[in-house]
Amino acid sequence: MNSHTDFEEMRARLIRNLVSQGVLRDEKVIKAMTAVPREEFVPRSQREQAYIDTPLQIGYGQTISAPHMIAIMCQELDLKPGQKVLEIGTGSGYHAAVTAETISIERGSSGNQVFSLEIVKKLISFAEDNLRRTGYGDRVKVMEADGSQGYLEEAPFDRIYATAAPPSVPQPLIDQLKPKGILIIPVGEIGFSQELLKIMKKSPTEITAARLGGVAFVPMRGRYGFRS
Repeated sequence: MNSHTDFEEMRARLIRNLVSQGVLRDEKVIKAMTAVPREEFVPRSQREQAYIDTPLQIGYGQTISAPHMIAIMCQELDLKPGQKVLEIGTGSGYHAAVTAETISIERGSSGNQVFSLEIVKKLISFAEDNLRRTGYGDRVKVMEADGSQGYLEEAPFDRIYATAAPPSVPQPLIDQLKPKGILIIPVGEIGFSQELLKIMKKSPTEITAARLGGVAFVPMRGRYGFRS
């Protein structure tokens, strides 16, 4: 690819396809995925594959999720302007950027709205550079941390989502949800035997869960994840 226009056209085509397939339905998420340039969040050698609807390797055994999966997760979270969101697994920063764009009160609004935890230290500068370059550095705060334990300093959160799969739902993530909060998380063993769950905290004592289908995410590391 040799021009920004090419990427814009590829992005528009991907969005049209996801809409026509019924994957993308929420107008806020459609606008956000149209606004965020995925090619800026992948290694330079993979920029030409940025708008293929597939996960891509970003190094250190980690991936950037397929666009359809990000669309599904953002929509199931029922994101609304002004919410405080916790992301477990920053990766390249793309998912956090889409989330920040979706919940922004207006284009260009500032102030941390997405708090993103990354356990792979070498990915943090990559994600921060990507977010800063694309204008999301002031809306996404990236920190090195064991995401399976959540982020108690900023809890509670309106929404929490994870981009890596633990063997079971970490209790701290449920505890750190506000009442009426939503947690989207893949759960299961390493490989392809995982399920995407939607946890809804209707009250401090009433928790419900819905199954959203089979998925394959990288394993979550940390105290409530996989130790190795």
